[in-house]
Amino acid sequence: MKNYVEVTAVFDIDGNIIPKEVKIEGGRYEVDRVMDIRPAASLKSGGAGIRYKCMIAGRETYLFLEETRWFLELAQ
Repeated sequence: MKNYVEVTAVFDIDGNIIPKEVKIEGGRYEVDRVMDIRPAASLKSGGAGIRYKCMIAGRETYLFLEETRWFLELAQ
């Protein structure tokens, strides 16, 4: 099952979507750094989309944009 989350993102001048903040379980967490962006499948949750490899609250995390919704998956 996917954990859909609320994300605040910006569009840069080139049209890229960059996540800036994630709302998880009532708290808001800043995306510290985006390390990689690529199309990918989620092996844990199923589905596919744009995968953002991020640092959020000191943890490496995969944030997926699946069409118009975002979900999280912890990196291994």
